[in-house]
Amino acid sequence: MAQTTMTYDDVMRELSMRKFHPVYYLMGDEPYYIDKISNWIAENVLQPEERDFNQTVLFGSDVNASQIADAAKRYPMMSEYQVIIVKEAQNVKNIEPLEKYFKAPLSSTILVMCHKNGKIDGRKKEYVKAIQQAGILFESPKLRERDLPGFIEGYLKAKNVEIDHKSTQLIADAIGADLSRLTSELDKVILSLPEGERRVVTPQVVEDQIGVSKDFNGYELRDALVNRDVFKANLIVKYFDENPKSGNIYSLLPLLFNYFQNLMIAFYCPQKTNQDRVAEWLDLRGGWYAREYMTGMRNYTGMKVLQIISKIREIDAKSKGLDNPNTPPGELMKELIFFILH
Repeated sequence: MAQTTMTYDDVMRELSMRKFHPVYYLMGDEPYYIDKISNWIAENVLQPEERDFNQTVLFGSDVNASQIADAAKRYPMMSEYQVIIVKEAQNVKNIEPLEKYFKAPLSSTILVMCHKNGKIDGRKKEYVKAIQQAGILFESPKLRERDLPGFIEGYLKAKNVEIDHKSTQLIADAIGADLSRLTSELDKVILSLPEGERRVVTPQVVEDQIGVSKDFNGYELRDALVNRDVFKANLIVKYFDENPKSGNIYSLLPLLFNYFQNLMIAFYCPQKTNQDRVAEWLDLRGGWYAREYMTGMRNYTGMKVLQIISKIREIDAKSKGLDNPNTPPGELMKELIFFILH
């Protein structure tokens, strides 16, 4: 019986031990982990000289379920395994032949189904059950914005690289939850660091390698608003207005909305004066991450936060042209910042 609750680390641990399953059904909205698992299988199960006859890549839009099942029933040639990777598995039609195959798969075939941008229709319970009986049903959900700092720190730690909290947040705010792009940028940062000594990512490194200003960015704007620093907030907004590629209303509004939405939730924490309890209440990684919410609760009332959330929604609508024929994005952003601080 398959372990359907296996994490990415669990799957990779088994693969590294060469404990293989006949079926890997990889699905979800985050393609990064699906690609990592399928690429590992493609590059490591077979020896290079075995791949010509025993490794096949198919596309769900080009083949049907019967063709996939027939390919999976073949025996390997002069090899312990054959590997079949089906990309765009979400496009495979008429799945009955595959369901039948999953109920009695060949142990010498490793069939990898890559189903991106979604998951199996919940009504196909027998199909899901057959996959679970045959091997691994792995779901790769989209990473939440609040989990990005932990992902960045963990990725760098695995490569013996340190990073401070500000740099972590700068990268998270600038890149977002596209893990393929995020890891590519992190790899670029790692390559820029000197070898043979303690390697640390600082705000200056982030500015040099990713192009995010260490002084004028979404993180600094949020910090200025949290601390009600009127001068700094207006300085940053003026900079963004003059340099729209560095920050614009469309990237800043979600950042501010997420903060004030969480701040509103923090007011309902039973122990809102305890930093660790607030972190738990907001599902943050630790007390340090609750500091800006502790400061926010001191500097804003619950009523003001409600009004700010409403104002952000209004500005968001106006930025998309609703009830706003003429006001440019820069002016809308200035209007929002003034409302928040006064």
